[in-house]
Amino acid sequence: MKKLQLLFISMLSMSTVYAQDISDAIRYSQDNIQGTARFRALSGAFGALGGDMSAVSLNPAGSAVFSKSHASISGSNVDVENSTGYFGDYTNNNVSNFDINQAGAAFVFANRNTDSPWRKFTLAVAYDRTNNYDNSWNAVGLNTNNFVVVDPNDENIEIVPVNSIANYFYQYATGVRLGDISLIGDEFIEEAYQDIGDVFGFAHQQAFLGFQSYILDPDVDDDNNMMYNATNTVHGGNFFHDYFYTATGYNGKVSFNVAAQYDDNLYLGLNLNSHFIDYQRTTSLLEDNSNGGLITAIDFDNTLSTTGNGFSFQLGGIMKLSQEFRLGVTYDSPTWYTIEEETTQYINSNLASSDIVYIEDIINIYPRYKLQTPSKIMGSLAYVFSNQGLISFDYSKKDYSKTKFTPENDYMDLNNGISNVLTSAATYRLGAEYKHEQFSFRGGYRFEESPYKNGVTVGDLNGYSLGLGYNFGNTKLDVTYDKSERTDETPLYNVGLIDTARVNRTNSNITLTLSFNI
Repeated sequence: MKKLQLLFISMLSMSTVYAQDISDAIRYSQDNIQGTARFRALSGAFGALGGDMSAVSLNPAGSAVFSKSHASISGSNVDVENSTGYFGDYTNNNVSNFDINQAGAAFVFANRNTDSPWRKFTLAVAYDRTNNYDNSWNAVGLNTNNFVVVDPNDENIEIVPVNSIANYFYQYATGVRLGDISLIGDEFIEEAYQDIGDVFGFAHQQAFLGFQSYILDPDVDDDNNMMYNATNTVHGGNFFHDYFYTATGYNGKVSFNVAAQYDDNLYLGLNLNSHFIDYQRTTSLLEDNSNGGLITAIDFDNTLSTTGNGFSFQLGGIMKLSQEFRLGVTYDSPTWYTIEEETTQYINSNLASSDIVYIEDIINIYPRYKLQTPSKIMGSLAYVFSNQGLISFDYSKKDYSKTKFTPENDYMDLNNGISNVLTSAATYRLGAEYKHEQFSFRGGYRFEESPYKNGVTVGDLNGYSLGLGYNFGNTKLDVTYDKSERTDETPLYNVGLIDTARVNRTNSNITLTLSFNI
């Protein structure tokens, strides 16, 4: 059943013209404000509290809670550990780095008109890193899922082993005219690859790679041939795979904030957000087999470079229901991204011509596209024990099936796939703080539901946090340790070779924040 679900996902993910897929929709739709040490110590449960620069990025009314102008800067050491299982074999990888993940300032202007119910106004600018993409994992093992695709017109004819990367090229090549992926005259192989991409698009390029590396075996005497076979060269059986995934980059947000306090108990705010994406990914597959075919080794590499920018807005409010109870509500609009992508590819096999390696010199530049992420609504409650401490809870909901690529005519199939595969997901955050003299002791827990209907392609997330703060007066120093765990079952490819690697990911962070009144 799981195999059928992943096959369904892969079919819906296939793009014939562009290289985007459902994983892109998830990557840029998920947000995870890394924030100040105090924000992280409470696992981000700040929707009804405010009074923190990262809380301003969460609920724009939060800046109006400041009694004085305020600024902060934070640095965080991020450590990602992955334990990857693939057909009974396990590998471990680790990535660690330190970055400035938060900075911002809020300026408070008291209203000197004592007859007005508007007590003060605030203007703020806040930068928060909302996603860290630095990651690597390695799937190594003997793929024993040795089934083959058969000719639908003659089930006795085997076409391609499903557990080989040959199936990836076969899936893209089926229905593609051979003459459209063949060399013309003395044309260089890298020139043909580039021209095919410019004229026909991504799918034809993949078919070209499979044909020119001799993985696919069509009727070469018929330019109109649209059926391809791989079992003449790649015999069915077991395949040894060494697949390496590595990614770098981040997603950030700069919020321009205005907020106000009305009377003694109501805070209102608006954020205008500028978003930016910087993401790079490399995947590399080495496939070997001793099944008796002509092809015994395939090397297939892909790189992706993505940059983008976007806009969103937030509306938020915080109300003091009593001296102790506070209620917060926030609406996050969709984020409207404009994204640009470049890719390179490398293919080789033990039968391929030595000239095929020159394909890696070609950079594919794709047309700029737009992505609309889903909106989010959040409700928050907090109980404040005078100056002794607090308990806070946030609940938010986001419907990932509403993610859309545009122009919609170009991405109709992919958008339909998103609607069918993704679902709405809730996030729960709980935080607490206790103060003793100049010290603050903090802790938190968060749980995020999977955005996938199957619940396994990207699993649920569990995280906890512990923090300590010291108040020097006008200056505060905070430190936090937080940890989260999530298990994904990631297909090696969205098409063809869709066997999954089970990646148990542990994300550990140490964050230090210096904040002060200005």
